[in-house]
Amino acid sequence: MDNKFGLFIHWGIYSLTGIQEQAFARADWDREKYEALAEQFNPANYHPEEWVIMAKNAGMEYICFTTKHHDGYCMWDTKYTNYKVKRDLLRELADACHKHEVKLSLYYSNPDWHHPHAYNPHSTHQWKAIRNPQGDFALYKQYVKDQITELLTGYGPIYTLFWDVPPGITDPTLNDYARSLQPGILINNRGFDQGDFSTPERELAANRDPYPQMTEACNSLDPQSWGYRTEPDYYSTRFLLSSIAKTMAKGGSFLLNVGPDPDGVIPPESRDRLEIIGNWYNRTEGSLANHTPDLFDYGRVTGGEYIAVRKGNKSYFHFYDGLNATAILLERWPGLPKSVRLLNSGESLPFGIGCQVGYINGTTGRMEQEFLWIRKIPTDHYAAEPITIEIIW
Repeated sequence: MDNKFGLFIHWGIYSLTGIQEQAFARADWDREKYEALAEQFNPANYHPEEWVIMAKNAGMEYICFTTKHHDGYCMWDTKYTNYKVKRDLLRELADACHKHEVKLSLYYSNPDWHHPHAYNPHSTHQWKAIRNPQGDFALYKQYVKDQITELLTGYGPIYTLFWDVPPGITDPTLNDYARSLQPGILINNRGFDQGDFSTPERELAANRDPYPQMTEACNSLDPQSWGYRTEPDYYSTRFLLSSIAKTMAKGGSFLLNVGPDPDGVIPPESRDRLEIIGNWYNRTEGSLANHTPDLFDYGRVTGGEYIAVRKGNKSYFHFYDGLNATAILLERWPGLPKSVRLLNSGESLPFGIGCQVGYINGTTGRMEQEFLWIRKIPTDHYAAEPITIEIIW
C-alpha cells in the first residue's frame, strides 16, 4: 500500500436520528422504533458522483464506504437479509468511483445488532445484539462470508476491506477467502486475523519515526461522531491538517470521514472543511505520498517539529505543526542545494551557508558553526497550515 489520502463515509439509517452512528445503543432506542427507520430511509438527493468529484478535487485517491455498520442495516442489495436499502446505494457509488478512477474500499462491521446469531461474548460493541441463548455464531460467520462474497464479486475492483471491531476470534480463512475473490486486496487488522495494515483511530502518534508497518489512520470531521449529527462539533482544520501531515509524512495513509444527512447530502459545513483541507493538500504537490524516509542526519534543525522525507533528489521537510520563525537552520546538509521552495505557495526561498550570530561557541563567544540558512519564509501568512519546505539537492 502506498500511503494515500482517502475519504471515509459513514452513512446508514442512523442518519435519520441526527444523533450518531451508534444512536440505537447510545440513545437506547427501542428496537422496533429504531429498525422502523429502514422504511423511512429513501435518500432522494443522493448523487454519489458529486461525492467522488469532491473527494478527487481534495486530492483523495480512494473512498471507504460503510456497507454495514453495527446496527446490521445493509447499504447494498444483499440477498441474505431484508434489512437493507430499497435501491443499491453501493452500486451507484461504485459506478461513480470507477468512472472517475477513484479507488473503492469497503467497511464491514463484525458486530451486528440485527442478526439473530451475531452475539459474540469475545468482542465489544455487543450492547444491542440479540442475545439468543440458542444462537450459533458459526451461522453468523457463514452470513458474513456470504455477504463478503457479494461485496467482493459484484462491485468491481476493491482496494481495501475495512473490518470493524475485532471479534476476538481467530479464523484466517475469512481473509484468505477475501483475497481469493479480490487478488491484491489489502485487509485491515480488525477482522479475524491481523490482516495487512493497522488502523489507529482518532490517534496521533507521539513520535516522528516512520510507521513500522503498513498503517491507515482515520479520523472524522466531528470529534463526537462519524455519522450525521444535526448539531455537529468540528475539529479545527488546523488540527486536522497537522494530523494528516504528520501521519502521511510518517508513511501512513489518512482516511478522513464525513457523515451525509438522511437525504444523501454532505452538509455544507463539512464540504467547506474538505475544500480547505484539499486546497492545502493539493499544494503539497504529492510530497506526502509515495515517498521514503530521508535518512540523512541533519543534526539540529530549527523552526519546530518536522519530518523529512525523500523523493529522488528532493527532500521535503514537513513542519506539521507549522513554523515558529521566518527562517530555518540546518546544522548539517548533504550538499549545496540547487533550489529551495515553500510548497505552500510554490515560491522560491533564498538560502546560503554561513555562521549565524545567534549560535556561538560558549567558550570563545564567537560564531563558529556554519548552518544551511533558509530565510524569508512567510510564516505568518501560513500560520493556519503545516509548512513544507522542498530542497532539491
